[in-house]
Amino acid sequence: MEIAVIHFIMLGVISGLTKGAGVLPDGPLNAAVGATVMFTTTLIPSDKPFLSVVWTFGSENIITFSGKNITGPEYEGRITLFMSTGSLELRNLDLNDSGQYSLSIIQAGGPGKTGSTTLNVLEPVSNVTATASSTDLVEFNSSVRLSCSSSGSSLSFLWLNGSSEVTASDRVHITDGGSTLTIVNVTHYDQGPFRCRVSNPVSVGTSDLITLSISYGPEDINLTISLSQEYYGEGSDITLSCSADSRPAALFYWFLNGDFLSDTGPELRLMNIQMSQSGNYSCQAFNDKTLRYETSQPAAVSVLERISGAFVTPTTSLTIEGIFVNLTCDAAGSVFTRKWMKDGSDLTLAGNMNLYDKNKVLSFNSLKTTDSGEYSCNTSNPLSNDEAKYTMVVICR
Repeated sequence: MEIAVIHFIMLGVISGLTKGAGVLPDGPLNAAVGATVMFTTTLIPSDKPFLSVVWTFGSENIITFSGKNITGPEYEGRITLFMSTGSLELRNLDLNDSGQYSLSIIQAGGPGKTGSTTLNVLEPVSNVTATASSTDLVEFNSSVRLSCSSSGSSLSFLWLNGSSEVTASDRVHITDGGSTLTIVNVTHYDQGPFRCRVSNPVSVGTSDLITLSISYGPEDINLTISLSQEYYGEGSDITLSCSADSRPAALFYWFLNGDFLSDTGPELRLMNIQMSQSGNYSCQAFNDKTLRYETSQPAAVSVLERISGAFVTPTTSLTIEGIFVNLTCDAAGSVFTRKWMKDGSDLTLAGNMNLYDKNKVLSFNSLKTTDSGEYSCNTSNPLSNDEAKYTMVVICR
């Protein structure tokens, strides 16, 4: 009988209710299973008491106040009604609590107000797992599929590479609602680490990291020479070093003028080098996983014999005015240049003088007494030099 009276009162005043814009917040509200939600009204506490407060879930009564509280059996022990504002707290949520909630309030001396909002109760994200179809890949040859799974409801999936979001492209495909990431023709920049972030409006979860092992290279090969210089003296020690970006580490082979050398490894040590070892050196890097190779640009190694034992010899020791005489300048070693002097000054060729064979031969086609003097010849190369002298006395006829 008591319930009937309350319903009669509500029906008697229902025609005076106005839809209270803003009495309840715009929905939906989101909450996790097992959590608590507060339906907070926008009403300010007032001296004027509420004559009636009615909360319903769909057509089901949650709580009705009209002098006393009448709580629906499904909500016993789960709700608290705040009479100062009409707000409602609902605890221990389950999935069946999702739906529309409505409020009707009649306040003494004022118009009735109504409002409604929607509640979504969601299973929180849990057990986020990411797996890869393979983690041992070859650059440009392999493709990989990463799959993400999770418990929870209304799930959204996001893939991260390090701290950056993965976005779709010609090579990168995101499918199955975002839970599957496929990378076609991987590059070594695709190694990760990857992780899957799963979220819904009430929670977030992240998978463990997946790092891909991507074999690549060799690339960016570089050949260097210790104490690089244009020429090296015989007997010098030279080390050539070869490097390349590669996974796994590259194997290195060496070539001289295009011919294969027996030496292997990232360093080639040339000890006590001889002129016969001059030439263009190059290295080749090979990756036994990708089966690719790359060859360096050649590096020139020029070995010179140091100059020694310079000498000047005449074609005859009897230097008589009017005869033909040659002075020949030579030395042991790699002679690049020869410079002639007479009596300590640079030689000025007179009309009866000529130089031949890259200044090796100083020729007098008809000796004069003025040709007498001390002749010196300086032989040199970029690493050494030596000088020889010859004194010629021209005898008058």
